[in-house]
Amino acid sequence: MAEKIKSFFQKKIKDEKFKHAGKGYRLNESAATTTGATTSKNVSTTTKRHEPTNEAKIAGQAALARLEGMKSSAPKLNTSYAAIQARVKKELEQEKLAVAQENVKSTSSAAISQAPILAVSGVYYRCPLVSEEVLDKETWYDRIQEFFSSQLSDDEAGLSACLIIHSCNDGADEIRSCVDILCKYLDNIRNDPVERKYWKIRMSNRIFKENVKKLRGTMEFLKAAGFAEEKLMHQEREEDFLVWSPERCSIDNLTTLVDALQSAESVQLLLDRNVQVLLPSQAAERSELPAEFYSLSAEDIKREQTERAKAVERNQMLMTQAMREKLMKDKERKYRFTLIRIRFPDGIILQGTFAVDEKFEQVVEFVKENLLNEQFPFYLITATREKLTEVDFEKSLESLNLVPAVVLTFFWDSAAANAQVPSQCLKEETLSLLQSM
Repeated sequence: MAEKIKSFFQKKIKDEKFKHAGKGYRLNESAATTTGATTSKNVSTTTKRHEPTNEAKIAGQAALARLEGMKSSAPKLNTSYAAIQARVKKELEQEKLAVAQENVKSTSSAAISQAPILAVSGVYYRCPLVSEEVLDKETWYDRIQEFFSSQLSDDEAGLSACLIIHSCNDGADEIRSCVDILCKYLDNIRNDPVERKYWKIRMSNRIFKENVKKLRGTMEFLKAAGFAEEKLMHQEREEDFLVWSPERCSIDNLTTLVDALQSAESVQLLLDRNVQVLLPSQAAERSELPAEFYSLSAEDIKREQTERAKAVERNQMLMTQAMREKLMKDKERKYRFTLIRIRFPDGIILQGTFAVDEKFEQVVEFVKENLLNEQFPFYLITATREKLTEVDFEKSLESLNLVPAVVLTFFWDSAAANAQVPSQCLKEETLSLLQSM
């Protein structure tokens, strides 16, 4: 069944790409004939344009004049490397002057956020199997659900619904719980087809509302399994039910759907680095990280509730120093993503977004991909002057304490290369991303 779902998914991808491939033609049809037919069609459908009035001409000329004025007045960013270096040098001098003036002033108490100088607009993903767009997770869920929903035919509706359930919902535990409940609904009918109490699902049931209905794809799955909405009497009042009928879905099809739901895999979203190139002044702006970096998942909330339930027990027992330290560590704020900034010798800063469980080697590869000379050896140093080496490659960013946002300093390793270091660090394509003020 897993192979069947995989084949089904690949077929849908190919079908979608084929729709955008353009008009085809027969192998024995000449290109001239096809071109001629197309040209003829275009000519026949061209509409005759009427000469604009004098008022329209004047209005159009005025609009063009305004556009030209806007273009000439808009500041242009000089992206030549020499201009960038001069600009960075000027900003660094201004930064040093500002720091010196700040030291003269008396320090005032102020609440400082955990990562005040680092900012990014959000967390974005790619899904090459569906399109080349870069979108946030919720938008991707909408796109993927729309993609599969458009493929919902009578004989494949169940398979599409399985993929939607696994691909368009958050939280592994929530998805797993939903899958278990759906399989239980169908297994009860399969194991005892004549017992009619298994044919009905009360839609106001708390377990159904909280664990099934709120997840994407579940109602489509139950419909494919032969359930339909009906109003039935329950405790002397009318309520909404999902009712199964053997005429809408056979026992064999129920077995197939259970197998498909249990073996389906999600369409993977790839974290986009959201690459940015910043000047020192831009990097120094004080701003909070977006909520996506540290918002608690449902699993985290459940874990915290469990911890609070155990708090009473902890307070009743004597704890050693090691136990207290572990408790404090468990209370530390957990982050899902981290913002990594690489400060280069020329003052330019490269920024990227990473998941906290990614390996440090991914950061090194990220830097290499943006270097003009990626073969020249280099190393990165933390704010505490700790040199990160190949020993750290397999360690997670979280274990290296490179969360929730850090600045690493880039150094060319001229000793290892036994050569003169390159004068320019980043390649032109990356420098073109330098943001205007």
